[in-house]
Amino acid sequence: MGKDSKVRPKVNVSPYVHFMMDFRNQMREQQPNTYYDFTEFSRKCSEKWKTISKKEKKKYEALAKRDKDRYQREMRNYTGPRRERRRRDADAPRKPPSSFLLFSQDHFEEIKEQHPNWTVAQVAKAAGRMWARCSEADKIPYEERAAVLRAKYLEEREAYYHQCQRGK
Repeated sequence: MGKDSKVRPKVNVSPYVHFMMDFRNQMREQQPNTYYDFTEFSRKCSEKWKTISKKEKKKYEALAKRDKDRYQREMRNYTGPRRERRRRDADAPRKPPSSFLLFSQDHFEEIKEQHPNWTVAQVAKAAGRMWARCSEADKIPYEERAAVLRAKYLEEREAYYHQCQRGK
């Protein structure tokens, strides 16, 4: 009957990962007694990946496509437990924003007005740069607000969990 369908199929990998495995095997054959730490190997591999031809990359893309098809086929036959994200309890208190997040919320509109075409990510990066340039004195009001919100959250969380324990 083949493999037990309770064993979760191995996840498919990208063309770059196929290339890395191939490159590692080539390096082991060429230099069997040489050890490369992960950082050095990754750097060499990245440099090599940038220089290979499109034709050679197509080979790895085809391997990745076959691997993806295999994974999808195996997942259709898989009967074991699926990975599910843990659902947040809708009634549980939400974690409070950090001092940086409070700062970002205060300055979001200002940055967006100055740069209306920026994406949210670009605005967030600009807020991060502004936060980094702020003096400690300028950060104090945000840190105090964050501390008050955190203390309130901890009290609410404690009360919520006590309520949950009593309900069981």
